[in-house]
Parts: sequence; C-alpha cells; structure tokens
Amino acid sequence: MKVFLVPVAAALIAMHGGANADEVSLIAPGGIRAPIQKMIPDFERRTGHKVNATFGSGNGTRQQVMKGEVFDVSIVQPPLGDVNATGNVVTASETALATVAVAVAVRKGAAKPDVSTAEAVKKMLLAAKTISYPDGARGAAAGVSFDATLAQLGIADAMKPKIVRAQGGAGAMELVAKGEVDIGLTFLSEIQDPGVEVVGILPRAISEPTGLVGYIHSKAKSPAAAQALLTYLSSPEAAKVYLEMGMQPGR
Repeated sequence: MKVFLVPVAAALIAMHGGANADEVSLIAPGGIRAPIQKMIPDFERRTGHKVNATFGSGNGTRQQVMKGEVFDVSIVQPPLGDVNATGNVVTASETALATVAVAVAVRKGAAKPDVSTAEAVKKMLLAAKTISYPDGARGAAAGVSFDATLAQLGIADAMKPKIVRAQGGAGAMELVAKGEVDIGLTFLSEIQDPGVEVVGILPRAISEPTGLVGYIHSKAKSPAAAQALLTYLSSPEAAKVYLEMGMQPGR
C-alpha cells in the first residue's frame, strides 16, 4: 500500500502557530472514531489547527467520498480501486492507518464463551438466544463483515430469528449491557460500554480484520494542514493509541 508521508515532527512543527492555523475537516467510519477522538486534542495542541470530524457507517463514508463531497482528509475501508479512480482523492496520499477485528462481548459478569476457533464460535452462536450487531444493510462495516462470517459458517438462515439489528456498535453494546441480548458483536475499537466485557476477537479464518486507509482530498482547502493531520494519524504516537483501542497500526 502506498504511503505518502513527511517526517511527523517536521510536518507538525511546520504547521505550528496560530498565524497558520486552519480548520481541517475529516470524515471517517465509526470503527476508528474512538482513537481519532482521543488523538484530536493532541494534534490541535501541537499544530494550532482545529479538526472538524464527522463519523458515519463504513459504506456511508465511502459513498460520500465516491460522490465527491469535499473533506480535507477522508478515511475509508478497502477495496480502494474505485476510490482512487474517482479523482476525488490524492492517490499518492494513500496511507494505511490501522486494522480492526470484529470482537464478541457479553454483559459484565456473564460467563465468557469459547471463541478461539470457528467451530467454537458456531457453537456459541447457535446456543445463544439472541445476538446483536451493527446493521450491515445500513452500511455498517462491522455488520457487513459479520454477515459474511455467518454465511461462511453456514448458519445465516438459522441465526435470523435470533438477530437484533443495532444502530452502530454502541447500540449493540447497549443492548448487551441491558441484558436484552446474550451476545454482542462489533469492531473491538467500538466496545467502550462499561456494562459489557470483551470475550475476544473472532478467528481470522472466519473474520478478516478491516483496514482503515487515509487520503487527502484532491480539493482540500488546506493541503498542508491535511497532510499534517494524515501524518499525525499514521505516526508512532498514533500507533500507541490504536493499540490501546484494540486496533493494529497500519504499515
């Protein structure tokens, strides 16, 4: 994957100072919301820029970029060929930021099922009375990913009566915390509800982690400020935050 970077320290120092401060708009999927929100204050302190961040579903964000809506920095999920082909992003700025896996959660204090193998996950799901995860039909990338997992396990039809579709990962976790469903699934980075506990991530054999890739928009209002933000989001400082949030830094 292409990486279009300048050294992080140089980029941030070059952009520091109120006289050069700009507002940088960013659009990203909900799967990277938590780390981005944690990093924004430090970026703003270092550079003097302000970040206006908008978060949506994975597919919704992708469609906004595809249609040409202008954001200084856009974060999308692969495949990337059609994104690059639009001309709406600077293809040379394509920067791998992080990957995130779908994880299983239960209500705090509940027994934790085995999720170490595909067969164990299948057994867990079939034994559950109800499960909840983000709605893939509404563009949620975690939901699209888990729909594919159910199909791969051969239990999509059997699970239909047990599924409670949620509005985003936070919605699924709220249902788990309230005891309204037995099992919740979403990206690990989205599991922040204190009323739930993470059981573990789904095995890679049935659930490939989802990539998150940053671009500078071809019509960015301030390309230099956009570059500074993208550089920061792929820096060693950012990598530490991704790891804290259960993500793997991109390379």
